[in-house]
Amino acid sequence: MAWKACKPMDERLKFIARLLDGERMAGLCREFGISRKTGYKILTRYNDVGLDGLTDRSRRPYRHANQLPVQIETLILRCKQDKPHWGAPKIRERLVRLYPDVHAPAISTVHTVLDRHGLVKRKTRRRNKATGTGLSIAKQPNELWCADYKGEFMLADRRYCYPLTITDFASRYLIACEALHTTKEAYAFAVFESAFKEFGVPRAIRTDNGVPFASPNALFNLSRLSVWWLRLGIAIERIKPGHPQQNGRHERMHLTLKLETTKPAAGNFIQQQARFDEFIDCYNNERPHQALNMQCPVQFYRPSSRQYQGLPDVDYPIHDKAVTVTTCGRICFNRRKINLSQVFAGQTVGVKQTDDRIWLVSFMDYDLRYFDDETCRLEPLPNPFGPKVLPMSPV
Repeated sequence: MAWKACKPMDERLKFIARLLDGERMAGLCREFGISRKTGYKILTRYNDVGLDGLTDRSRRPYRHANQLPVQIETLILRCKQDKPHWGAPKIRERLVRLYPDVHAPAISTVHTVLDRHGLVKRKTRRRNKATGTGLSIAKQPNELWCADYKGEFMLADRRYCYPLTITDFASRYLIACEALHTTKEAYAFAVFESAFKEFGVPRAIRTDNGVPFASPNALFNLSRLSVWWLRLGIAIERIKPGHPQQNGRHERMHLTLKLETTKPAAGNFIQQQARFDEFIDCYNNERPHQALNMQCPVQFYRPSSRQYQGLPDVDYPIHDKAVTVTTCGRICFNRRKINLSQVFAGQTVGVKQTDDRIWLVSFMDYDLRYFDDETCRLEPLPNPFGPKVLPMSPV
């Protein structure tokens, strides 16, 4: 048997009916589970209004202490109609001048009124559009490395594989090909660190503008990985979006890699990595390369003379202060917090005064942004990671 729904109105009717039949208030209140104060309130409403007094009443307050009077709201809308390009600060100032005896609302209140009536135009957030950098022509090994992820493919165990590959531009030497299960930068860090330890540090690295080599919403599209490269003294080269031919040598290697190692794919990551290792050995030591006069890449490649020894210390002798960026990407300057970028978290930047109340933020040899010590709002500078970053660029 289903339970019957119990409505408050029905219960109040039963309560009043039994009161009118002569039952005592205290006993009925205990039976219905209400206080005697509530019981007398229900009885009073019934005596004053009748059955309508037993219905639920609105809990909305009769008056709002902070509600803007309708007359002032009308004046705000009228002013906006007369001056459609004015914002809340100017409209409030106009109200103060026209009606000095009226208590003017706050600027935020004026903005809220305009927003409620659809009179505020919201600015869309600009994204840092990637444009690429100047590209160099490397003649010697380790002047330029190329890196990319070969397109993902599914292994026989139904897991996706994302091979991260690194080649030397001049010699075509295949430095690394690692079967990864994700493109997260933590795993890319390990692959590049292993390559640096074995082959040394290159002068520059060329990539596309995808994650983890770049970050679409960060300052100058930098990523934690590219900031790490800068700390190691490695210049950044990025191809123009939609122009994979600018990294054509690397893409051509990907075609050969795909044909010889993924058709069909291996059963799992261990087996697939074994295929990649065999391919690296054959590609570097056995396979003739037409661009090298049918010689092998190993005949041209030599490890870099720049040995990997971890991150060097960063010093700012000509700056006024050296500040460490917080984990949330901020600089604490004179008890004020300035938003820089999370990609610099844990890095030390230099702060130098360039004018009255104007300060410049630099990372190593790269000037990032200006800010004033009153608003602490960063103003952009031209992208320092363009052609001038690459000393070997012919541009």
